[in-house]
Amino acid sequence: MSMYVQEMTMQEATHPLPVDPNFHCAPLDWSVKDAEDCAREEGLILNDDHWEVIRILQECLACAEHPRGRRLHDILGEKFQTRGGLRYLYELFPSGPVAQGCRMAGLVPPVGAVDKSFGSVQ
Repeated sequence: MSMYVQEMTMQEATHPLPVDPNFHCAPLDWSVKDAEDCAREEGLILNDDHWEVIRILQECLACAEHPRGRRLHDILGEKFQTRGGLRYLYELFPSGPVAQGCRMAGLVPPVGAVDKSFGSVQ
């Protein structure tokens, strides 16, 4: 056996890789079509900035066991600061960039992300 053979992790052996390599942290049962269907149901047409938010949320939630909605809010606001920050994010996701973005990303929003007192309208 060649010493250059890469060993598979248990995760790789038991779960196939995501269909789209642009979303390497996506939930295993999620697809781009799922996001597009969800967006259509909520009256949105996804553009490149929507997809960027979805990728960021998937990456952040893959790395944190119990992420805080406020922290995700801050990360997104900082990332989109030059494009209008949180104001722009709420134009993209009128029901809240974290709550609605998580729905598009196939994720369960963090605790508090859907509470109206925390800035989400849904």
